[in-house]
Amino acid sequence: MLNVVSSKAREEASMSGKNGSIKLVAGNSNPALAQAIAQGLDLPLTKAVVRRFADMEIFVEIQENVRGSDAFIIQSTSFPANDHLMELLIITDALRRSSARRITAVIPYFGYARQDRKSGSRTPISAKLVANLITHAGVDRVMTLDLHATQIQGFFDIPTDNLFAAPVMVRDIRERFDLGKVMVVSPDVGGVARARGLAKRINTPLAIVDKRRERAGESEVMNVIGDVAGYSCILVDDIVDSGGTLVNAADALIAKGAKDVYAYITHGVLSGGAAARIAGSKLKELVITDSILPTDAVTKAPNIRTLPIASLISDAIARTAAEESVSSLFD
Repeated sequence: MLNVVSSKAREEASMSGKNGSIKLVAGNSNPALAQAIAQGLDLPLTKAVVRRFADMEIFVEIQENVRGSDAFIIQSTSFPANDHLMELLIITDALRRSSARRITAVIPYFGYARQDRKSGSRTPISAKLVANLITHAGVDRVMTLDLHATQIQGFFDIPTDNLFAAPVMVRDIRERFDLGKVMVVSPDVGGVARARGLAKRINTPLAIVDKRRERAGESEVMNVIGDVAGYSCILVDDIVDSGGTLVNAADALIAKGAKDVYAYITHGVLSGGAAARIAGSKLKELVITDSILPTDAVTKAPNIRTLPIASLISDAIARTAAEESVSSLFD
């Protein structure tokens, strides 16, 4: 279960970092999450302007003294990914030129993470490129949540903390389900390790949906590995984008006798008509975190619910500022 930061650590974090005051700077990607993190730390957001000129060129001005401070930039690189990435880079440069002592990029959702390897001849490894951009902009440390592939940590040549939403999800599942009738399901073979980890935490059996992806953005379910008949199935993954994989997996599980199907996904990208697709599917509920600011379509969908993660991130920031262990949050 998620540990609670000691009152001493939180008090230290609210007043100052190890060697200077803490400054929280928010980009435009998820202001609600940034405000919730600030409230969790009992700190105000640093006064800053992040705006655009007429040609959409980004301009940043830090309107407080940050000299010698321990600065944390809160910015997901979600849609529009390129704009939010540039905001992150320019805020970093502004803080560096303002003599901030240390700059930590808090990136709840790390865009470009799905491009973590060469998918074919003459294709890029964009996740590595983005890691280089962030590092060379002047970031000293990165904090992110449920990376699409854990090896992306190695793309950074600076300390990188990959937080996990699993403790938040486990707490929610324990409160809402009879665990004796639950089965955790991986929507594909590649996500088995993640699903197994959750199943171990709540002591439930595990099943796998084996699928064949014919082309990008489309998937065809082929088989369900495991007896799901009579169980409430919980699909677990890190990202839901188009929603096609989840919808097809839910159909396959129901066809195999599952009582009902839920999904717990960390990052709700939900592009295009994904929210409508989920709303019209056999999924009883899709639970996502607020690592990405929900769109109006997502907010209005009757079977999509959002789990807050601000307390998890604020605890990690407090521990980082106090030079305490972050990994112990997940012991």
